[in-house]
Amino acid sequence: MVEYVERFYRKTVKPSDLISFDVKIKESDLMIYAHSDLSQFSYSLLDKERRSLEAYIRYKPQFQESLVPIDVDDFAPPICKIMAESVKKAGVGPMAAVAGAVNDRLANELLSKTTELIIENGGDLFIRSLRERVIAIYVGENSPFKSHIGLLISPGKTYGVATSSGKIGHSLSFGEADAVTIVAHSSSVADAWATSIGNLIHSKKDVEKALKYCENIQEIIGVVVVFQDVLGVRGDIQLVNP
Repeated sequence: MVEYVERFYRKTVKPSDLISFDVKIKESDLMIYAHSDLSQFSYSLLDKERRSLEAYIRYKPQFQESLVPIDVDDFAPPICKIMAESVKKAGVGPMAAVAGAVNDRLANELLSKTTELIIENGGDLFIRSLRERVIAIYVGENSPFKSHIGLLISPGKTYGVATSSGKIGHSLSFGEADAVTIVAHSSSVADAWATSIGNLIHSKKDVEKALKYCENIQEIIGVVVVFQDVLGVRGDIQLVNP
């Protein structure tokens, strides 16, 4: 597990039509938006998922340590199976998808109690909305694109949106991008691919290479890559001013 980092960006984000509540257990710090206060139910769900994950890691430590995909046992808990499956094509370790997998597992239960749901977990998002939403992509205070990149999310579908950075945040990245944002239909898949693509970015030339690579990945709906003064976009997504 990773050290807690203050979620400063939450001070500027609050959908006015939804009720917000936070759910925290150890390193897990989620901000959830729904039609009603589901904080107690969400806490119990998060606690269950964390206990399952921690128990499996005690049994199989390499699940947490591996930086490449590994197989899991048939008796592995659902969250671990989701993580293992999500990283297979991305070529990264299971923990690269942990935040997204938590989002997906909680959403699976919470959507029985709310028709709209946004879960933010360390910058990784699960979104099911009945109206358009704009997600701001944070690229750092020194970026020329600071406060200028918004991702338009269409209503009526389920999306996972994850961002990896070699310069910002606590997540492990072997790249140097200011931000790599992936949109997929699963939060865990978006999480895995954000790490994977982020690892490829070390120079301005890598931006176009990464975008072309993503064109052949069916799991990815869209990708945004920011490296210094270069902004690259591919896929079925639309950028707006947030």
